[in-house]
Amino acid sequence: MGETVAVCDQNGNFLAWGAYSPASQIRVRLWSFNEEEKINAEFFYHRIKNAMLVRERTVPLSETNAFRCVHAESDGLPGLVVDRYADWMVVQLLSAGANYWKQEIISILSEFNVKGIYERSDVDVRRLEGLIETTGVLWGEDPPSKVLIKENNYQFFVDIQKGQKTGFYLDQRVNREKVKKYCSGKEILNCFCYTGGFTVYALAGGAKHVISIDSSETALLSVTENLQINGLPTEKNQCLEADVFLALRKFRDEGRAFDVIILDPPKFASTASQAQRAARGYKDINLLAMKLLNPGGILATFSCSGGISPELFQKIVAGAAIDAKADMQVIERLHQSPDHPVSLTFPEGEYLKGLICMKNPTN
Repeated sequence: MGETVAVCDQNGNFLAWGAYSPASQIRVRLWSFNEEEKINAEFFYHRIKNAMLVRERTVPLSETNAFRCVHAESDGLPGLVVDRYADWMVVQLLSAGANYWKQEIISILSEFNVKGIYERSDVDVRRLEGLIETTGVLWGEDPPSKVLIKENNYQFFVDIQKGQKTGFYLDQRVNREKVKKYCSGKEILNCFCYTGGFTVYALAGGAKHVISIDSSETALLSVTENLQINGLPTEKNQCLEADVFLALRKFRDEGRAFDVIILDPPKFASTASQAQRAARGYKDINLLAMKLLNPGGILATFSCSGGISPELFQKIVAGAAIDAKADMQVIERLHQSPDHPVSLTFPEGEYLKGLICMKNPTN
């Protein structure tokens, strides 16, 4: 499982080299269209090296030491995700092919000046490939319980062993800076805040007060820690452990209002077949948020669901505005950070989409 096979047309003409996965609905994930290319350790070295060179040109390494090094298909390595957190790398092997070449991949990554490499292949997609979920140290030192990283010269504690995804939402790095500029002197509501990425940026941008909502008590404890490590006033942030949907309804019933609302929910739809059910969830939270916005207020709303296209997401948000009777304008379109590139031949790699919308000042 994961062995290299030749993909040919019905006449036996070579098309590509790929990794075979008998348990998956995607039976072959392609490595190369070059018949002369050998799929071996050298192949993976060059692909990983090229990915690293891209990051050197797209990540401000003097002020950021946490970023995605390898973004699977978009870097020509289907099923391989590699994130760097200061001196540690976190690896996800999500396909049979990536898993087959595991030892060679780890050997290559160990050459990139790291203290340790940790595996976080504890995701459902592994089962679709006939693989079991697995985590643990693959090379080098055990990571500390919390790794201190730097992003745009802000600091964050990251739990790479048990945190969501590989520990932190690296794909929002650029968007956090963009949202910050709307926060000066404002009342902020940060929904699905996780460990407080947007909260840190909001208070650094001069926010008057922030309410940070998440259903995880552990995540909320990290919000306070991350504010403290950045020297930001914790008294200007209120952590609220709650279901966001219920909290938004409660705020509505209480007549609360905010100047900036951030909606960064978890994935509602992994595939297009789940889009209709997910659309209801996205519409619900956006409708409630729009009702809570002050006139002239800002809504920063996101979807990381691969099954929701940018066009569909805008239609959902537009439908929410109509039902909320809110006159909204899109003033910025947001995407994943450039260390999460999108190959022109793999548009599905563009999974994160966002809109910054302004409510009509007279609405």
